[in-house]
Amino acid sequence: MSKTLSAIAQDSDYDPNSMPVARAREYIRAFLTPVQGIERVHIRAALGRVLAEDVISGIDVPAHDNSAMDGYALRHADLASDADTTLAVIGTSYAGRPFEGEARQGQAVRIMTGGVMPAGTDTVIMQERVTAADGNVRIPAGQQRGQNVRRTGGDIGKGGVVFPRGQLMRPAEIGMLASLGIGEVGVYRRLRVAFFSTGDELVGIGQPLGPGQIYDSNRYTIHAMLTRLGVDVLDFGVVRDDPEIIRRTFAEASSVADVVITSGGVSVGEADFVKQILNELGEVLFWKIAMRPGRPLAYGKLGNAHFFGLPGNPVSAMVTFYQFVREALMVLMGVPQPAPIPTLKAICTSPIKKAPGRTEFQRGILSHAEDGHWSVRTTGDQSSQVLSSMGQANCFIVLPDDQGNTAPGAEVEVQILEGII
Repeated sequence: MSKTLSAIAQDSDYDPNSMPVARAREYIRAFLTPVQGIERVHIRAALGRVLAEDVISGIDVPAHDNSAMDGYALRHADLASDADTTLAVIGTSYAGRPFEGEARQGQAVRIMTGGVMPAGTDTVIMQERVTAADGNVRIPAGQQRGQNVRRTGGDIGKGGVVFPRGQLMRPAEIGMLASLGIGEVGVYRRLRVAFFSTGDELVGIGQPLGPGQIYDSNRYTIHAMLTRLGVDVLDFGVVRDDPEIIRRTFAEASSVADVVITSGGVSVGEADFVKQILNELGEVLFWKIAMRPGRPLAYGKLGNAHFFGLPGNPVSAMVTFYQFVREALMVLMGVPQPAPIPTLKAICTSPIKKAPGRTEFQRGILSHAEDGHWSVRTTGDQSSQVLSSMGQANCFIVLPDDQGNTAPGAEVEVQILEGII
């Protein structure tokens, strides 16, 4: 990392003590390489995993020309161009039970959605557009050749790439594999992420609180966020503010994990030993971000492991995880271009105080206004220790670094958190 870090240090805007949000994302991305281990799993176990190889179709999809809807299969050449046409119905083609004969001139075959197109037919007329009676069907003029027919291989051709390497497997992808008769796929091994909290003031759940102590909520929110990403989670617990214990924990965590995440201990303070120890065991690219909440954020390497030092305040830890860590972990999992958090424009209905010079991610409540447009308001108190605001919020209001105060009625950008948090 040192050679690349030296190159980055030459950038005119490189400032490890106040990194702009966009620049920090670029720098982190420059150091990310997906894990290389590959394993084969049954598709039932592939949900949330990332393909380590292209999936190639062994069949055409669909395997036969078939009907896109219930109706009548016929020869388009039999239809009059300027008048209704009456054809004799000679049978039915069901999905899974094809019509065995051939439709000749003047004949039609009743066909169900998914039914194989009978020999001699090239067009399907949906049943709502015809009149059927006494074994015949009357077709109105104006029908197009080939309409309502799904062609062999029209979705996927045999030998074609179904999903490329790097595809994140979701329910739709699992179903697609099953439709092709594919039962196993090669996926990248699970990313191993170790995490722990630092601080003498932290107490575990179930223990009584002493003077000045608080329950450690960050380990539980971090555990939940990591679990949702589908990584292997290694919880190293609470580490006391003791240099030797912190050094030993860093060394152990970095030896067994691809990524090490801490909360607390990366701000300036007499009891914050993390910075000194990290400089001994590895290298850190930056220590602070020009953002709120979440200014004390560190990123670097501990041997071969990536390191993220999240702030100790609960909201700051969550915001920095969503803005930086989530995307980085997905790249390391093998997703080449992770989908960003969805954004949209909304009208802000509450005043927001902000000083230029940093990017802010304020917790917001997004809703539809009476005129059909999106509107958003803050959750109220934006202090970084108010964890309840994250439960109330369904979006982040993103205020760029050059923006000042925002008045009601102004348009703002919001990140939608549904499905992310």
